[in-house]
Amino acid sequence: MNRKIKPELSLLGAMLVFGSVGIFVKHINLPSTAIVLWRTIIGSVFLGLVFLLTGRPINTEGIKANLLILIAAGIALGSNWALLFEAFHLTTVSIAILLHYTAPAIVFMLSPLLFKERITTGKVVGIVAAIAGMVIINAFDMGSAGLSTGVLCALASALLYATLMILNKQLSDLSGLESTFVQLVIAMIVMAIYTGISTGQILHLPRGNEILLVATVGVLHTGIACYVYFSCMQQLPGQTVAIMSYLDPASTLVFSAVLLQERLTLLQIIGACLILGGTAYSQLAKHEPVPDSP
Repeated sequence: MNRKIKPELSLLGAMLVFGSVGIFVKHINLPSTAIVLWRTIIGSVFLGLVFLLTGRPINTEGIKANLLILIAAGIALGSNWALLFEAFHLTTVSIAILLHYTAPAIVFMLSPLLFKERITTGKVVGIVAAIAGMVIINAFDMGSAGLSTGVLCALASALLYATLMILNKQLSDLSGLESTFVQLVIAMIVMAIYTGISTGQILHLPRGNEILLVATVGVLHTGIACYVYFSCMQQLPGQTVAIMSYLDPASTLVFSAVLLQERLTLLQIIGACLILGGTAYSQLAKHEPVPDSP
């Protein structure tokens, strides 16, 4: 009997793990940059061990050829996580992740300019829906100064996430695992410098239960989940991966409701459906190009 786990189930597990990261971060009483620093340290060590123990060669020539893009992507990765984690602390996990996931809509808007892709009706409909959802979600949080700061952090993380997606599209001759490993190392260096300058201390040591939480974010949410995700990408069709990637934010909403007792209003639920549905529709639907203006 074949006991090998199907790649679809493995990818499902990875998406659920990614979706739970906010629950753990919410309970870590450290500066956001310090959490990211620990995440990048543990994650890069874990992936480094994967290459070492599995005997996978690292494409050093490909890294050299893409070095400038990898450096920019590493900076964007670390900054994106830092702002998202700050948003988790300043607003609800559900609101933060929903605003964060407007990033694909930003990429779709820029794709005709950056990648010379034709604008399709599907992209236009999806982008409009995602923007409408973002406005709805944003409108509910602007009444409180603290939450407004959280909204701004989440939106800034979305811009950096979009930047990261765009930069990764420029990479060539590198596997997803290789590029992620290098970007984690670069993000680790950047976060160490920034944390040292901004707080006067490079490493902030977690205490008590926080040790387990930080270790889980580093090992499970970064090392293991990234390894499983990129391994599954090589075995599954791109559209399957794209569809299942939306289990990440969807599961976050469930986890935050069950474990953190966060509740969305009816209008906020509509905004959530517009954001997730709009970005998924833009990515998955195939439509004719929008006719050029006469």
